[in-house]
Amino acid sequence: MTATIPPAPDAAGPSAGPAASGGPATPDARAVVLAGARVVTPDGVLDPGWVSLSGSSIAAIGSGAPPADAGEVVDLGGGWLLPGFIDLHVHGGGGHDFTASPDDLAAGVAYHLSRGTTRTLVSLVTAPVDALVTQLGWVADAVEADTGVIGAHLEGPFLASARCGAQNPAHLIDPTPEAVERLLKAGRGHVRVVTVAPERPGGLELIEHLVAEGVVASVGHTDADYDTSLAAFERGASLVTHAFNGMRGAHHREPGPVPAALDAGVPCELINDGVHVHPAAARLLLRGTDRLVLITDAIDATGVGDGTYTLGGQDVVVSDGQARLASSGSLAGSTLTMDVAVRRAVTDVGLDIVDASVAASGTPARLLGLGGVCGAIAPGLDADLVLLDDGLELSRVLRGGRWLS
Repeated sequence: MTATIPPAPDAAGPSAGPAASGGPATPDARAVVLAGARVVTPDGVLDPGWVSLSGSSIAAIGSGAPPADAGEVVDLGGGWLLPGFIDLHVHGGGGHDFTASPDDLAAGVAYHLSRGTTRTLVSLVTAPVDALVTQLGWVADAVEADTGVIGAHLEGPFLASARCGAQNPAHLIDPTPEAVERLLKAGRGHVRVVTVAPERPGGLELIEHLVAEGVVASVGHTDADYDTSLAAFERGASLVTHAFNGMRGAHHREPGPVPAALDAGVPCELINDGVHVHPAAARLLLRGTDRLVLITDAIDATGVGDGTYTLGGQDVVVSDGQARLASSGSLAGSTLTMDVAVRRAVTDVGLDIVDASVAASGTPARLLGLGGVCGAIAPGLDADLVLLDDGLELSRVLRGGRWLS
């Protein structure tokens, strides 16, 4: 296999091609065609399938052998071809904390790209508003430089002290118009998700304001009961931040946020590392294939190893891959990567590979309004792909039509 798939010599759009269901293909003569793997689409698996690339886009897909005039055929030699992963909740990786500096942000994103995350929503932990304003500027710069960063997720500071987890309680605040306006302005239109505890004074009003601004409001780090959670979803909140973690539990008489989300049809994030949520609890989220969002919640220790780190100014001890606050033992993010989250979704939770792929790519893209750009293997979408071997271990990553070395 070649190390690089070069871009097309001009900016012509993708040629017509069949969807997963088949149909007559008119592949671009300049195209490179990836063949010989199981191609995972939202509608099923093409086994074997082929994907024709034109520059940075997917031109056509089909099952069986590619057409004779398809172009240069690259035989992947088996395995599974999935759309690139989209992580909506991640704080760092490869030894780099996103909030340390712009260079650390870039290096951490690059680490997760090497593990199959082709689009990253940078998550910022609770901090003073001034610090968040600075960090949001770094994120906006990264988005505008087309680095694979698709925006910012503010995981705070509008959270509940009783459920703050690893968030620094000293910097939690009620939402005020002034603070919210400063943060949204600093993000230059790239604040995509804000986690809110709806029971805080002004929390429900904040959700309405975020939705009006085109920002996804996510219920999380909350002690809200079922009724308050349902009210948040009725006001427009459309996501749950790391379901089951940092929130009131799903007791049979006091259901809390997760059952409210399931009743409202709202997708839930899942940290699928086998530590944050038991597989049996994870399976409770599978009330519909578009209700689950696989995330990492990874911190800078990811890919580095055990030791002492910091998160939001607090010491974190990582032991046997588990990250916990030194002060309280509370879980403090994870050392998970998206490729492992997907593999565990199939092998431990019991998802079909198609549903696991949708949870790692399709649903995150839809939530952010990017379904017409990425998140699936379909003609016209960006050529962001990951190749897994037969055991679902990561083999290669393609972003924008180019293989990572």
